[in-house]
Amino acid sequence: MFIEFGIKDFIDILLVAFLLYHLYKLMKESGSLNIFVGVLVFLVIGVLVSGVLEMRLLGSILNMLQSVGIIAIIVLFQEEIRRFLFSLGGRHRAGSLWKLLRGAKSEKIEHSEIMPVVMACLNMSKQKTGALIVFEREVPLGEVIRSGEVIHADINQRLIENIFFKNSPLHDGAMIISEKRIMAAGCILPVSHDLDIPKHLGLRHRAALGISQASDALVVIVSEETGGISIAKNGRFRLRLSAEDLERALTDELLNG
Repeated sequence: MFIEFGIKDFIDILLVAFLLYHLYKLMKESGSLNIFVGVLVFLVIGVLVSGVLEMRLLGSILNMLQSVGIIAIIVLFQEEIRRFLFSLGGRHRAGSLWKLLRGAKSEKIEHSEIMPVVMACLNMSKQKTGALIVFEREVPLGEVIRSGEVIHADINQRLIENIFFKNSPLHDGAMIISEKRIMAAGCILPVSHDLDIPKHLGLRHRAALGISQASDALVVIVSEETGGISIAKNGRFRLRLSAEDLERALTDELLNG
């Protein structure tokens, strides 16, 4: 008895593999890979018991657990699911698809636009001037941009330093950089309530972690207390960076990523 295998079956397998790969990548970035692997193992066992071995009693129990498990997965991975849906429906995805159909290349930030940020952060670090700079990526930050003052200016070192100057009315909020421009400043970010955040990190770091958990944004923080430079990405920090470390990280994530 031969199993029929057509083009639809090939597309079906390809789509499942694509979905599993992106779920794996998402879970790995969020630090939830072990839970994801555990869920996959449970599902494989369920398929083997019900479909292959035809154990009715054990299969029915596993099916019930899988039904309840869907709710548990939604609760456990609510941030990851939200980020995935934002990414799936984001304007950058649609724009990238349109550019691909037209044969156009997607526009990326250039190294000459990264260096003003690095130099501004270096100067602010020396002067212990607090700063919070958010680089928008695939997930759109329109709501965050609208919470501040729209600037829509070229990326400029002096402008960045003036915005975060202690007497500036916008220095307490976040700056959003998108599409190779400073879009807004004085923006309000969602604050993370993660209990694992080190106690010596302040509100800027909590806000940076919050937006990195809610989106795929890359966030640069300059501490007002210590002058330390940090990066937040995917709900994780990279602390105590030098100017060279910052330049390398921004280049890898924004230019080569």
